[in-house]
Amino acid sequence: MRTLFLADLLARPVDNERHTGQLVDRVGKDHVVFDIDGTREAARQRARPQTEELPSPQRRLNQVCAPGYTGRKRGEVVRTRTVVSQAHNYHWLGSFGNSGNGRYREELRRALTAIGGYLQAHHLAPISALLRLDGQYGTGAVIADLAGFSFVMRGKDYTVLDRPEVQSRLHLPADQQFSRSESGLVRQLYDCPDVAVGPEGVRCRVVVATHPAGETKSRIGHTRKGVVYELFFTHLPQEAFTASDVVALYLHRGAFEPLLADEDQEQDPDRWCSHAPAGQEAWQIVSQWVWNLRLELGHVLEPTPLRTTEFAPPVKETTAEQAPVQGYGKPLVALPWKAGRFSGQDFALQPDGALSCPSGQSLVAHERRREADGSLRVVYAASIRSCRPCLLREQCQWQGSATKKPRQVSVLLHPLDVGSEPILWRDWSRCSHRRACIQLVRHQCVKVEVEPPTSASLPVKPAPLSRAQRAHYRLSWAERLARNARPLTAERVTIKLFGVPQAFATWLGLTLE
Repeated sequence: MRTLFLADLLARPVDNERHTGQLVDRVGKDHVVFDIDGTREAARQRARPQTEELPSPQRRLNQVCAPGYTGRKRGEVVRTRTVVSQAHNYHWLGSFGNSGNGRYREELRRALTAIGGYLQAHHLAPISALLRLDGQYGTGAVIADLAGFSFVMRGKDYTVLDRPEVQSRLHLPADQQFSRSESGLVRQLYDCPDVAVGPEGVRCRVVVATHPAGETKSRIGHTRKGVVYELFFTHLPQEAFTASDVVALYLHRGAFEPLLADEDQEQDPDRWCSHAPAGQEAWQIVSQWVWNLRLELGHVLEPTPLRTTEFAPPVKETTAEQAPVQGYGKPLVALPWKAGRFSGQDFALQPDGALSCPSGQSLVAHERRREADGSLRVVYAASIRSCRPCLLREQCQWQGSATKKPRQVSVLLHPLDVGSEPILWRDWSRCSHRRACIQLVRHQCVKVEVEPPTSASLPVKPAPLSRAQRAHYRLSWAERLARNARPLTAERVTIKLFGVPQAFATWLGLTLE
């Protein structure tokens, strides 16, 4: 049934040009965004009387539900399903459910198969797909499952914060600030372009967002020493998406919640309609099938072009008076300036934010100044009490033991080189097309005419019942087809629809009068 559902979706594009909508990044590359998320429904279970006189009790939903995380839903057992949506035209691509908390990695693989079929039908490469996933998937093992696809997800493996390259980056100035007018929360963003995640060591780009902890415990993130840390994992390149773009793109998946709310209101796919997993799955697939058909019919009724939204403005030129809005690149130090002498490359950046010299002493940051090209220079200095007795002083300082000042090292943070174009989001309206189809069905006049039978039917003497029929045994497929077959002498039924637009009726292949 899922195969037929996906084949029917791919057979009829939204418009004649087979537009899918896209996200255009800062270097002009197109991406098709897909949202993957899990939703759950809880079931109430009343107390069962258990006495010696009564048989062993059985739950009707034992095969469909299991104990699990109920969230804000009232109930004792739950069923979780993973849904896949195309974020530009709001088509459903699949629903994959299991009892309890589900099998999210198995369901994710099936979702990736559906996305792969969608891309193949539209002649798109897998790299053009961009997946948005929530924190349930934020581990290195899941990132390994996404090989070949770009992604943005919230991370839940907070051991990444203990890695030396992340700790050293957190002690440098933040790349960007991110805030939203509706929340007032200001996040400091730190961009780490290549970090190993999880025991698997899968490398990806990590954006760390920090903000001060409030009086109550934060529902999202990990709190350390009065600071809340949030992780965002992605494979998107820095020249196409800044750290702020990555966070905004992930938080934009909040638009997926109204989609689920509309589905609950119009389709109610999570209602309990079967005591078997296959029956419950069939109902949810049919619900998504009807949703997609309403979308397609709505586009025929009210065809509209793609709308374009400026998702993020173009990057402004960096000046000496202000920090670069696109963030900083990799920290750089000076090259060797004299043979046999220590250069800035010999001073390693430590997790505590200090530099370590070849003799093991620490250099701490004591000055930050903005350069004319917008770069930020961070000056580190050692203690003169550490430099005077050092045996490596002749190799370290310009005048050797005659130098009266401690060794200093500058670390330069150059502005990140990113594309100058704005990020564009191209899609259709989420509600108008689907609701146009619903309103047409609700307000049109339907006339049903039943003609008399073509020939008189002779009375049939009832045949004796078999014992299987008397006991209401299930019918075989042949018996069911014979029972449901329409006789040749049956009345002819004519259905007339009034108020259907002519172009829409022609597209459906209806006869016009």
